[in-house]
Amino acid sequence: MKSSNIQHTKHLVSPFDRCLKNGHRNGILWFTGLSGSGKTTLALELERILFQKGWYTFVLDGDNIRHGLCADLGFSAADRAENIRRIGEVAKLFADSGCLVITAFISPYRKDREQIRILAGDLFHEVYIATPMEICEQRDPKGLYAKARRGEIESFTGISDPYEPP
Repeated sequence: MKSSNIQHTKHLVSPFDRCLKNGHRNGILWFTGLSGSGKTTLALELERILFQKGWYTFVLDGDNIRHGLCADLGFSAADRAENIRRIGEVAKLFADSGCLVITAFISPYRKDREQIRILAGDLFHEVYIATPMEICEQRDPKGLYAKARRGEIESFTGISDPYEPP
């Protein structure tokens, strides 16, 4: 049961003041695409470049999040939605602190990405990494496509579960 006694804390440091101090705007760059599309590689490289230029940045990646915050979730549609909801809340907190958050998540369902867009408003910028499935399968850095093709992984995005492009 949700508590009705919780209120938002109004910060004394404005988003504008955070931007002035950091020398850049905050936000959420939401990289989405198939497994092996290059989301994490691109996110980490962008983080490195911006960090070297003095930006306050941080990458949230699907594998890292599933080791901790979302370790209790599987890959059903409901669990995927909850995974993305939690990540969206965390990304919004980082962005509210003045950070440019770069996320790398398959986030296969439009409705889940739309919920984050609603939560974050104009802080949210969706970036579709549109790598063709054939290339993703050729890369297959974790061997997941091969396992999915053999039926060893259920609900694998792009094989036995859909990906809904933006």
